[in-house]
Amino acid sequence: MSSDFFESNSYFIDEKVNLFKFENVYQLYDDKGQHIGAIKQKLTTGQKLLRLLLNKGMLPFMLEIVNLDGKVQATVSRGWTFWMSKIVITDANGVPVGSIAQKFKLFKPTFKISDNAGVVVGQITGDWKAWNFKISDAKENQIGAISKKWAGAMKEIFTTADKYNVVINDDYADKKNKLAILAGAITIDMVLKEAK
Repeated sequence: MSSDFFESNSYFIDEKVNLFKFENVYQLYDDKGQHIGAIKQKLTTGQKLLRLLLNKGMLPFMLEIVNLDGKVQATVSRGWTFWMSKIVITDANGVPVGSIAQKFKLFKPTFKISDNAGVVVGQITGDWKAWNFKISDAKENQIGAISKKWAGAMKEIFTTADKYNVVINDDYADKKNKLAILAGAITIDMVLKEAK
């Protein structure tokens, strides 16, 4: 596993809208604006057909976080769901490292992130409409944020509404849980879209 992929504390995510394809693709950049990888949605032919017939909020999905060489760094996936869905996060070797449980209150979703033993290690809460999320640790201390607001040179590069920034505090030292928290945060837009 290329562990240095998740060493950064700031990621910029840029959605590439594909009108003629079912799969969503998002490009990933570091805090200097360097392209470092992508988030790709993987769908089988059967899943593409089912998306035309069924509510996609019930259907399974798989998101792959890949580096520039196309090597998988982490996956975020969900099986069939009819009510509350559980999303599994795996590392580059396919080993489960955590899970995400989603809950919705109007436009204020909450994502509880647990480690592989089921212990809550973090959560993402916020306002989907305003696109302002807080990333907290298990004790509800803020350790990061997801937003469409940022300053400096990045403002020149990312100006449209389909881009967002994920930031983890520099002093957050829990490497073991960082992958699960970051994978959940980086894929938040796609997870929300799949849940609708």
